[in-house]
Amino acid sequence: MKKPLLHTFLILFLGASLMTVTSCREDKTTGDKIEEVGDDIGDGIEEGVEEVGDEIDDHTDDN
Repeated sequence: MKKPLLHTFLILFLGASLMTVTSCREDKTTGDKIEEVGDDIGDGIEEGVEEVGDEIDDHTDDN
């Protein structure tokens, strides 16, 4: 009696877990993905420009 009940709960738990994992993903369109990558690249470029500007300021201040 215990084994069939245990198997039933195990199957229900695994089924619920699988549904949760597959339904939690955020669906993104190709345009959204491209924008996200573009934003990441743009942020990296801005940070690089700021670092270079800081280095130039540091070197010009020393001289």
